[in-house]
Amino acid sequence: MVVKLVNLGLPKTGTTTLAHALVRAGWTVADHKVRRVHTREPGLGGTFIGRQLYNGYFACGNPFLHLDPVYDALTEISVLNGDTSVWPQCDYPLLKAMRLQRPDMLFVATWRPAAETSDSMRRWNTMGTDRLPMGNIPGLPKGYGGEDAERIRWIAGHYDMLRDLFGDDPRYIELPVGAADARERLSAHIGIALPWWGRLNANPNANPAEDVA
Repeated sequence: MVVKLVNLGLPKTGTTTLAHALVRAGWTVADHKVRRVHTREPGLGGTFIGRQLYNGYFACGNPFLHLDPVYDALTEISVLNGDTSVWPQCDYPLLKAMRLQRPDMLFVATWRPAAETSDSMRRWNTMGTDRLPMGNIPGLPKGYGGEDAERIRWIAGHYDMLRDLFGDDPRYIELPVGAADARERLSAHIGIALPWWGRLNANPNANPAEDVA
């Protein structure tokens, strides 16, 4: 088993939905952490996916060094937990290393309109009110991100960066998770049928038509 797909979307853009869809299709998927049920490797289970990408990158230039034996896909790779702030999808050298290491790697960027994503972040577990402003995040230095306008500019800038980086590379797809044909687009990109597509990990009291996690 080797990692063959990485999601570069930001949190609250459908990362959990993507993970569930791929699991239902038979893939082994990492969403945020290496789950202990997936590996017996000492020191690996329970760690953050983002941390392991950097561990491999700094050890030998291969971000997938510790994840290849375990996973088919990585669907949530950022970390914002206490003092830990790790954002591989925002780091150009790491993205370049992924592409060089795995020329046939597929990339997805789950996407929602920036204003919707910002509002979802604001309501999710102190992310918008405390954790983003207190974090040190590429494109969003400490002290920024507590206001909608700041988050929206950062979110839009992230996807602009990915569009500039990947251009018309057929290995990359920006996936509007709320689109009526989202499942068909993803299925065509990865070359397998997807028996499920829906909405998971939504904010409480959210509008189900708008808030896809």
